[in-house]
Amino acid sequence: MSTSKSSPVHTVVVGCLVRNVSNEVLLIRSHKRGWEIPQGRVEEGEDLVAALHREVLEEAGVEIEVGPLAAVWSMVSLPPAVIFTFLGTYKSGDLSGSGDSAEACWFTEGDALEKVSGTVMNERLKALLNYDGSTRYRSYTIRPYQLQKEMDFGQRPETAYA
Repeated sequence: MSTSKSSPVHTVVVGCLVRNVSNEVLLIRSHKRGWEIPQGRVEEGEDLVAALHREVLEEAGVEIEVGPLAAVWSMVSLPPAVIFTFLGTYKSGDLSGSGDSAEACWFTEGDALEKVSGTVMNERLKALLNYDGSTRYRSYTIRPYQLQKEMDFGQRPETAYA
């Protein structure tokens, strides 16, 4: 079967809101985008959790324990991307920047929100900080940033399974 349309291609990205025992938030300073949560592209043949561990280690120098999938973002502008964002907790390692990041630091929630100046990443950080047990879905465009759709996928009450 032949079609004139090409197959859709999306970049798959993972990101994580990492907290330490003091409940501080881990941010990395990107050379291009400024302060943000650790995130990056999933490599071909790599699973999401392995990619998340790799990206946090590469960008911040630390190992994490992966928690819940908190939000899924769909950037529908070109080039399209699907971003899976998780919550996580610090396990071990010393913070350090790398080729992917200029530095990595722990911040209070308020300071983190002030540091993250990019509109998309600030919205992402707010959603992760306000995680309530439901996985949030948002689709958006950039240039300018515009939210297209927003949905929450909460857990069903236990009675729904009876």
